[in-house]
Amino acid sequence: MRALLGVIALLCLTVTACGSSPAAGGTCPDGRIRFGVEPYEDPAKLKPAYEVLAKALQSKLNCPVELQVVDDYSAEVLAMRNGKLEIAQFGPLGFVFASTKANAQALASFADATGKLTTYTAGIWVPATSPVKSINDLSGKTVALSSPGSTSGDALPRFAFKDVKDVKVDYAGGHPEAMLALANGKVDAAEINSQQAASAKAAGAFDPSKFRQIWTSAPIPNDPITVRGDLDPALTDKIRKALLELGPSDVAQVGAFLDVTPPGPLVAVTKETYQPLFDLAAALGLTENDV
Repeated sequence: MRALLGVIALLCLTVTACGSSPAAGGTCPDGRIRFGVEPYEDPAKLKPAYEVLAKALQSKLNCPVELQVVDDYSAEVLAMRNGKLEIAQFGPLGFVFASTKANAQALASFADATGKLTTYTAGIWVPATSPVKSINDLSGKTVALSSPGSTSGDALPRFAFKDVKDVKVDYAGGHPEAMLALANGKVDAAEINSQQAASAKAAGAFDPSKFRQIWTSAPIPNDPITVRGDLDPALTDKIRKALLELGPSDVAQVGAFLDVTPPGPLVAVTKETYQPLFDLAAALGLTENDV
């Protein structure tokens, strides 16, 4: 599923404002800029939110921005490496491999209303009536994880119970699916990160009183928006400037999925912002084949 570009199914929407045209001076590659997003939530829900952001970015750049919601983490890395994306938002762990395999450069991430970079946490939850009280009690139990390569839905939970014997991992296919597996009694425990818990609770799809969190991670810096490293430096600077000039209303709908409420503007980030994730990947011996 990961290795073949031919199986990448891109859900593609071109957001073109009436009357807009490519920016002068060759700063609009092939007459457009392609913006990739990994499906950390139902693509049907993500697309409308990212359409708002893409349209605002298009206005700043004076260049058509083509939004692509890709199949998975690995598909996005592969698309950027093969020159199919100029801009991409990655999960923090996905960025680790996009940095090394596709030369992705982190430019901006999501801030709160005070302008401070936001974070989220990974978590492992069980039913409120479960006898499982801690990570060590997961021995012999089945845990629903999101999908391979997810920061909060795979790597961090696996690192948390790496020394516990006989934990059975069930990849559910996404954060909502892992939550649903727990709610339907299909597994003994599930990863539910703070972003998913907040959005599901707001939608009336998650009642925390019926479950109990037995583990939570250290704060994780929110997703970086990146550019491909081989872009013209002038274009990279223009994209950076445009991202940092977006207002809270431009990113509010996306921010709601990332538990950034109320949102602020985007703020500058660098590779160093995500160094703890590079360290985690090294500690777990992860490679691009794990995402």
